Amino acid sequence: MARGNDQGLSDGAGSSAAGPDPAQPAGEGVPPAQRITRGQAPQAPAPGQRITGAEQQAPAAGARGADAAEEMPRVLLTRRQVAASLLFVVFGVAFLYFVLPRLTGIGTTVHRIERGDSWWIGIGVALEVLSFGGYVVLFRAVFLRGTDGRIGWNASYQITMAGLVATRLFAAAGAGGLALTAWALRRSGMESRLVACRMVAFMVLLYVVYAGSMLIAGVGLATGLFPGGGSFAITVVPALVAAILFAVAGLMTLLPDDLSRRLDRRASGSGRFGHWVARAATAPALAASGIRTAIALVRTRDPGLLGALAWWGFDISVLWAMFHAFGSPPPFTVIWMSYFVGTLGNLLPLPGGLGGVEGGMIGAFAAFGVDVNLAVLAVLSYRGISFWLPTLPGAVAYLQLRRTVARWREEEAGPHAPGAPRAAAVHGS
Repeated sequence: MARGNDQGLSDGAGSSAAGPDPAQPAGEGVPPAQRITRGQAPQAPAPGQRITGAEQQAPAAGARGADAAEEMPRVLLTRRQVAASLLFVVFGVAFLYFVLPRLTGIGTTVHRIERGDSWWIGIGVALEVLSFGGYVVLFRAVFLRGTDGRIGWNASYQITMAGLVATRLFAAAGAGGLALTAWALRRSGMESRLVACRMVAFMVLLYVVYAGSMLIAGVGLATGLFPGGGSFAITVVPALVAAILFAVAGLMTLLPDDLSRRLDRRASGSGRFGHWVARAATAPALAASGIRTAIALVRTRDPGLLGALAWWGFDISVLWAMFHAFGSPPPFTVIWMSYFVGTLGNLLPLPGGLGGVEGGMIGAFAAFGVDVNLAVLAVLSYRGISFWLPTLPGAVAYLQLRRTVARWREEEAGPHAPGAPRAAAVHGS
């Protein structure tokens, strides 16, 4: 296997992890056990932990290390904010499932959904379970390669499901789920710098499928290669946006591996402006290292990376199954394109994109000439499965994750710490 910055995976036993970020005060953002004092050599990665060259060069993301005092990320909300959020959800659901159907002339959606084909609805539920399974597999392929096995399948499920439910319930474009996932990984003992780099790589692997789908489907529909037709705005424009995203990602890989450190060295004698520039370069440098890590992972041909295709593919198939449950579906390429255009509603400052995703999908289907009544039934049924169904298991996973992390803390404290169990807990849960 080739070695180098983006040529493959290097064995951590023979390479050193990157030192602390020069832009930070000494010891800040680094776990106490990993802080480097003057004259002390940097610590090597944990035994068996493999890191890429890009991960070695990744700048510190400003996240705190995995010290024992770090608490689970929480959203501090006032009673007024909680009440406002609950009212929004209630009114949003009422509008989507009762008002909107009346405006489109299909009566009460709930009753129409009850008359849907139960077999197809059951198939949709099974497909959604497979979608979440793909997400867990991808998580393990990206974050847990070369680790000591502390995070087993059960803990992987807890982290991913808790992160997904946080993403759905809070209007932060997925930031809540990312923060929760990063926190759990740091508490498992993974270095903050490595967590940040692999988090970017994980998102790149997920959304390269998203952008690639819009590019392929948009070009195929616009040229007539795929059935379904569609206007310039609904086919070519999304394809152009996807092409721009690929171009930006490609340009970012051209950034030097040690861009952040170069600017830090120059900023040391350049005053406040130089330090500001060095700080501003942290984000693109981290993104570049994450993209290189994603490329290195693809080159390993790890079958676990197919989890990205499973996550999107099975979720789209749920929407396809809902069309079958209520009538004759449009061409799959139309469902494919409308799905990805509609999910851009997740970027709106709404809890889980509630309202934005539904409106985007229904509007996209209408632009393709799909019967609006059928589109409303299929989309709302799809969202009922993909959005609401995982919420309760995700909340349970959140509580389980708190207990899992508490056990990790006891293991780190040792058998003689107050309250620690006499025998070490079995890893892999």
